[in-house]
Parts: sequence; C-alpha cells; structure tokens
Amino acid sequence: MYKVLLIEDDNMVGDMSTMYLSEEGYSVKRAVDGKEGMQQLEQFHPDLIILDIVLPDINGIELCKELRKISPIPILAVSMKTDVLDRVDALMAGADDYLCKPFSMRELTARVAALIRRTNMNAHEYAYSSTPLMKFMEDGDPITLDYERRAIFVHQNFVETTYSEFEIMKLFVVNKEKVFSRDELINALRGIDSFVNDRSIDVHIANLRKKIEQDPKEPKLIKTVWGIGYKYMGGNS
Repeated sequence: MYKVLLIEDDNMVGDMSTMYLSEEGYSVKRAVDGKEGMQQLEQFHPDLIILDIVLPDINGIELCKELRKISPIPILAVSMKTDVLDRVDALMAGADDYLCKPFSMRELTARVAALIRRTNMNAHEYAYSSTPLMKFMEDGDPITLDYERRAIFVHQNFVETTYSEFEIMKLFVVNKEKVFSRDELINALRGIDSFVNDRSIDVHIANLRKKIEQDPKEPKLIKTVWGIGYKYMGGNS
C-alpha cells in the first residue's frame, strides 16, 4: 500500500482528498500546517506528498524547498493560485506537478497515480536492467548518475534533484552532445510532470544549471542550441 502525506489546512479539501485517496487504496496521513507536515515526513515515510501552497504557518513554496532538501520523493503542489508564474515558482522550488483548485477528486487521484506509477516504473527498469546501478560517464565527465537512488553526483558530490530533473539529466548523459528539442524533453517527462510545457522545461534546465554548473550564467555542461533546445556537453566542453 502506497503512502500519501497530505499537507492541507482546508478541512473540506483535506477530508475529501483523504476519503477519495483512501478509497483508491492509499494510506493517507494529513497534516494541517507545515510544522506538522515535516514531523509526519519523518514518522510516516510517505511515497508522495500533496502540498497546499497556502498554509497558515509557512509559505508553501518555502516549505517545498525545505522538503526537497531532505527528500527526493514526488511532490504534487496544489493551490488556488492559477497564474503561470505561481506554477513556475512551485516547479522551481522542487515540485514535480501542480494542480489548481478547485479540482476534481478523479483528477487528484489520477495525478497521484501517475507520479507513483512513473516512480515505480523507473525503479523496476533499474532493478531488472543489465545496466549497473551506478552509471559512470567516461573519464573527464563530472556527472555521475546513481539509478538506484535516482541521485546525481557532480565531481562525486551529491546534489538533490527532483524526479523531472533527474529524468532530463539521465536523457542528457546517455545521449551526450545530442540536441534535444523542447518537445522531445516534454515527451520524456509526460507521466511525471503533468504541467509540462516549454516554460517548465526552461525552468527545469535553469534549476539543473544552478546545481551542476560552476557558473550557471555561463553554462559549460548544458548548452542552449538557439531555436531548437538543449544539449549536454559533459567533460568535453
């Protein structure tokens, strides 16, 4: 049984979400504010977090950043805020998907199922693949991927990434110097990031550059191919 941590202060939304997710077979714990959410993360060990961006004790974007620092599990952000910039802020903070209120319970459960399904598909892929769990790039390449933990290492130093960021980086490093259009990257993320478009791809790339580049403003590893998309240069840059 998969476990879902719901951080939501609205009683009606919280009760309805808990009921529907429970009926779908999930074990659900609800926290009514950020402080309780952090406590439940340590005690409950969820497979996915549903995070309301507007909470009584902390800005949900800031909480998302804190959660992402200590856990790589998928985060589904929910909010009454429908502006594109609000969604972008959530993605940049580490959310893997964004759902606008009011939403149908069917859509909520579908988003949760998609995130968990994709996570477990990747786990199955790595568990039964002949590819080593730890994939090292050729000599001189600063990036190492740990498939089992879905972790990225830069010069052997661990850096935290979201599921979407890891998928992009995996695509890059196994297809070094191949130019990927934004549409190709969007297609690669479908099933993880339901709110995915050209703008969110650019956000993910910007986040990755902050994490792996010595100077994100002058990237040497992830290059922009103007008018097309991006490519990964690795140690050959």
